[in-house]
Amino acid sequence: MNCYYNPTDIACKNPIGAFACDEIVHIHVFKNGDGEEDSAENCNIILNRDGQYKKYFPMKRTADGWHIALRFHQCGLYFYHFQIGGRYLACDSLHNAVFVNSNPASWQITVYRKGFSTPEWFKGGIMYQIFPDRFCRSGEMPPLPHNKVAREWGQQPYFRPNENGKVLNNDFFGGNFKGIDEKLDYLTSLGVTTIYFNPIFEAYSNHRYDTADYLAIDPLLGTEDDFDALIEDAKSNGIRVILDGVFNHTGSDSRYFNQFGTYNDLGAYQSKQSPYADWYTFHIFPTVYDSWWGIETLPAINEHSESFQKFMFGDDGVLRHWLRRGIGGYRLDVADELPDFFVKKLRSAVKEEMPDALVLGEVWEDASNKIAYGERRQYFQGEELDSVMNYPLKDAIIQYLTGGNTRPLREAIAMLIDNYPKCVLDCLMNILGTHDTVRILTVLGGKPCRNKEEMAVTKLSDKERALAITRLHMAAVLQFTLPGVPCIYYGDEIGMEGYLDPFCRGCYNWEHPDKSLLAFYRRLGTIREKSLLHVFRDGVYREIFADNTCLVYERRSAEGAAYIFVNNSRNEYNVHFCGAYLEYLTQEHFDNEYHIMPYSCGIIGKA
Repeated sequence: MNCYYNPTDIACKNPIGAFACDEIVHIHVFKNGDGEEDSAENCNIILNRDGQYKKYFPMKRTADGWHIALRFHQCGLYFYHFQIGGRYLACDSLHNAVFVNSNPASWQITVYRKGFSTPEWFKGGIMYQIFPDRFCRSGEMPPLPHNKVAREWGQQPYFRPNENGKVLNNDFFGGNFKGIDEKLDYLTSLGVTTIYFNPIFEAYSNHRYDTADYLAIDPLLGTEDDFDALIEDAKSNGIRVILDGVFNHTGSDSRYFNQFGTYNDLGAYQSKQSPYADWYTFHIFPTVYDSWWGIETLPAINEHSESFQKFMFGDDGVLRHWLRRGIGGYRLDVADELPDFFVKKLRSAVKEEMPDALVLGEVWEDASNKIAYGERRQYFQGEELDSVMNYPLKDAIIQYLTGGNTRPLREAIAMLIDNYPKCVLDCLMNILGTHDTVRILTVLGGKPCRNKEEMAVTKLSDKERALAITRLHMAAVLQFTLPGVPCIYYGDEIGMEGYLDPFCRGCYNWEHPDKSLLAFYRRLGTIREKSLLHVFRDGVYREIFADNTCLVYERRSAEGAAYIFVNNSRNEYNVHFCGAYLEYLTQEHFDNEYHIMPYSCGIIGKA
């Protein structure tokens, strides 16, 4: 007997993906067997809530298999597989069903709070990530303190440690709010609807993840008036601004810790009587304390501190302060290091102030079932995050394009669709690179380096760069057309290269962009923003065809459909349609049949 079950197929599981408490889910296992023995076999679904014992439920026989309707009264994670006769029907890596005799892998069910929704304005848009010091500078850089170094635009960031073996991240290139404001027309030409800023609050370092004052703009970026003007001008261009919320740690050179006496406030490092004393955990006062990954310049916050919670979540707290200044939400740095109770309180404060504000977390794995520090995290049960950065998809796209096999990509897509709520799926931050990763063009060029000395001098050859750009076309098409919101890391659209931090954080090359690649990104933006917004905003995904190297899929909404192909091979394929269609990237019109060329990608819709 052969059986078919895949929860990403609505014939097998309705609704697809996660669903709300008290909503009925229909599960249908299909069989293909003609013998009397097959027709006599029963099917049980074996189900357990996360961390609890398994329970067996008999399924009702149908003409073509077995069916059961279930209703879940508690939010959380559930896991299930099937037993037919003496064998188990279990989940494979593509979420298809496979018979095994023992140790069955289970499918997952995510159940969330009734009424959970995510910001509608964010869906269907395009994000753009800006590392503020390196995007654009308007005017001269102001004088810097003695412990900071001014650099010329376009120079290589400092990467070598000093005489004490530390990389100080104290070199600045002068990117500022006025420079960004002057480039809003440029961002609009890419179809950008959301800007995500790396930290903008006052800090010692150029990356500003060592927050010194949560209520102060870093003066090197401009004034509060400059910030307000940028927010208003962005809104006039249909763009909202998301800030990086770094709430797991501060800087040691901060108003709150004040190790070096920079601020007039009595810091936690200076006295146990400091108003900030219980924000931190000291083991030997004041020299031994919890810090982020053992980095002494980043003392870790004790999120259980009531005074810190009031400072963040209160009526006049940090979160509400910046929302009232006009931002559209927060990206939470190292969200998996923030306790669940803290994330819930954070969401509550944000949504009370601005119900449609975005709360998006940095999580590098499957966020629906992540375990961090020995605890299962609760991100998508309706009281936590709206969505997350989509690192699983990024990694899968890179694996596919550099390894040549579609399977890792198909596995990642199946996982996301099956495990995530649809409203979360539509808000995924689809990335190809960030300030924490190697530039996507460098990755796709495939030239390895062993250390930062090599990284500092290594560039792709013309041949390697041409290959990387061909691959980047395919990667960007996937990024822009799979469920979620594509996020362009500043400079990727003009072909900037760079290995790990700080080389991936170079100055935007305004003088020598790759104009052809930029034009390609602008076409993608136009297609997403104007031609097929109804499809890419919240359309469902369906795989049409896949072999080892080529993937064809559909995104469909009530208003129509788009068909996307990516062919990472020398093979050629014919795709058959019925009627007149248009390939949007090349603007090629055709009837009934489209010929897919080697190493190509495209987006097809009704003409």
